[in-house]
Amino acid sequence: MIRNLALAALTLITLVGAAAAADERPRLKAQAIVTGSIVRIGDLVEHAGIIAKVPIFRAPDLGESGTVPAEAVVEAVRRYELIGLDTGDVSEVTVTRASRAIPADVVEQSVARALSAQYALGPAKDIVVKFDRELRTIQVDPGATGDPRVAFVNYDPRSGRFNVTLDLPTGAATHGNLRLAGSATATTEVVTPARPIERGEVLKQSDLLIERRPRGELGGNSIGDLERVLGMAARVPLRSGQVLRAADLMKPEIVQHNATVTLIYEMPGIRLTVRGKAAEGGAEGDVIGVLNEQSKRVVQGVVVGPGRVLVRSETPQVAANLPPGQ
Repeated sequence: MIRNLALAALTLITLVGAAAAADERPRLKAQAIVTGSIVRIGDLVEHAGIIAKVPIFRAPDLGESGTVPAEAVVEAVRRYELIGLDTGDVSEVTVTRASRAIPADVVEQSVARALSAQYALGPAKDIVVKFDRELRTIQVDPGATGDPRVAFVNYDPRSGRFNVTLDLPTGAATHGNLRLAGSATATTEVVTPARPIERGEVLKQSDLLIERRPRGELGGNSIGDLERVLGMAARVPLRSGQVLRAADLMKPEIVQHNATVTLIYEMPGIRLTVRGKAAEGGAEGDVIGVLNEQSKRVVQGVVVGPGRVLVRSETPQVAANLPPGQ
């Protein structure tokens, strides 16, 4: 029985050893990520042993991927006598070169900050930067730290043209230069109608847009605060896309032209109301003419509410025809 147990144990050890040996056989990977410009055998083959660091292919560009046929890998390692390479069901290996991405908007912001600081163009967030060539995401070594820094900038205020040289972190301890040219415009936010607006229409949020326009084209009194416009009425017809100014707006009319109104006469100790007809429209606080339908005279009064116009006098009227003793 002891002999049988020993044979069983030996068999088990042999099987375990064989399984371990099988697990350590060179095996082709389906995917590989490399951090340098060279692809080495160990990047493509698990358990490559002492030849793992031997270079065999050129890596894709930073941030890019490429494929290598399994047959090409087998042929490339044949000379190094890698025995028993198991390709399994892998027909090609996808190789990706690791990188750190610097988005185009990060570069734009760096240029805008430099222009803001050196040429008094206002806040960087209000400067629109356009490059002559489309600027795409910049891929640098994954070990690169820091953001792009503007090493040199030149700007012509008349044309809006600029040239910059950027210092880019390309590696853990290396930097490179990137030269760019384009145009920069100082802008500001303005409120514009989203559709044509008739005179007297009250403006709602759905009627309005916030847009950026070049600051030099606006002149004065343009409105950039939506809250100043909401609830106001158009003093004149407004075009879609027109930059709104204070003179284009008024409080909504609460008395319409030719509408019947209550005409209120106030003077010390006396308050009278009569019917009248508005000779013109007006918003609250506006002075308008109203026809007194009793006297047939047009008087000037202040719009104090919907359909109500106040005529106030500080001088009391003398009732000359009152009977004696009254």
